[in-house]
Amino acid sequence: MSKKILIAILIVIVTAVFFIFLGVKKTGGAGVPANRVSSRSLLNQARQFEAKGSLLEEKNVYQRLVNDFPESPDVAGWQKKAEDINIKLLFSPVITPKSITYQIRPGDTLNKIARGHKTTAELIMKSNHISDSLIVPGRKLKIWNAPFSILIDKSQNTLLLKSDEEVIKTYIVSTGKNNCTPVGTFRITNKLLNPTWFKAGAILPPGSAENVLGTRWMGFDLAGYGIHGTTEPKELGKQVTQGCVRLSNSDVEELYSIVPPGTEVTIVD
Repeated sequence: MSKKILIAILIVIVTAVFFIFLGVKKTGGAGVPANRVSSRSLLNQARQFEAKGSLLEEKNVYQRLVNDFPESPDVAGWQKKAEDINIKLLFSPVITPKSITYQIRPGDTLNKIARGHKTTAELIMKSNHISDSLIVPGRKLKIWNAPFSILIDKSQNTLLLKSDEEVIKTYIVSTGKNNCTPVGTFRITNKLLNPTWFKAGAILPPGSAENVLGTRWMGFDLAGYGIHGTTEPKELGKQVTQGCVRLSNSDVEELYSIVPPGTEVTIVD
């Protein structure tokens, strides 16, 4: 073999090795982009933020884990963690991108402030750790300022609480047997604490073992249908109702405190 051919072969080999090395460097080694942090590193960051009580930063890290590693067997746990932090943020004074600071004015009431910002007095109280409805002019309050919406998936028996399209929390529900829960877009028009159930031929008071409405009722602009609690928590996740959507009492109480009248509810098959 001539010297020129050997030199040409060496040049090809060196060039190939160079480009292979360059490609590995760009992907961070084992096929991972150099600008992509490992899941282990992100989990360490999340734990550090948790130890500091930095809820917003901790939530953002878990959301990044969900987005960057969707095939991980741990993704459901990360999503659950992010949603748990979302509720903690809702019920804390921490200002988020979806909230504002409001200074109480003379003549204000919690209900008036809530109506003006399309939220609930209960959420304002929980967010600001207020134990009663008495408020003082000049005090500053955290107000959630992004609209809520609800998406109910009958095939999964889940209810998604959303705000500006971000999923805040996923709830397990029961829907209508024989797929009888109506499909479409509705509005919550009325809300009742400890509702009485006016069943055909009977009036069942709150607390009655036969009153299936549980501790809360949120009625739709479709007569007879709504979201409520349950006396049968073991049936959650199934299609067993007369058409309404049931949650556990603890979940419906939480949701009731968050969503105001007028909230859009979309139900899909």
